[in-house]
Parts: sequence; C-alpha cells; structure tokens
Amino acid sequence: MQPSRPEDKSWTVASAKAKLSEVIERAQATPQTIMRNGKPSVVVVSAEEWQRKTARKGTLAEFLMQSPLRGADLDLERQRDEPRDLQL
Repeated sequence: MQPSRPEDKSWTVASAKAKLSEVIERAQATPQTIMRNGKPSVVVVSAEEWQRKTARKGTLAEFLMQSPLRGADLDLERQRDEPRDLQL
C-alpha cells in the first residue's frame, strides 16, 4: 500500500522501511500513517507538529481553576486509616 500520489498518507511497514526518507519528507507537510496487518499502527509527524501538539498550555493551577467542579460544594471526607505495615 505504498502511496502513489503526494496526497496519499498511508504506508505499509515494508514500504515505509524501504522509503523512509520519503515518509519523513511527506511528514513535513502532512502526517503519515504506517499500517501493520492492515490497521493503523503509528503516525509520523514533523518535529514542529509534535512540539505544537505537546506544548504545555498553562499551569496545573490554571487547569484546576478552569475545572467545571470549581465552586461545586463537594463533600469530600479524608480517610483516617492507619498506614499499612510494609515488609520489605
């Protein structure tokens, strides 16, 4: 299932191995899917795309402040159990 046109984005493992440079080149423009046993296995993306997708979007505090549960009157009770004895 080697791509025959530039807009094709799927590769078999064998064709991706044989044409890795082409897979990398095409991944600069659009994600490339590598299929294993007829099913999508991995996607190759440019480093720029990966950084954009994995960049941190704010702090943990900002995330918690935007929670839909903020301000909810939750009745949370802390367990007061004794610590368990760990034998190493």
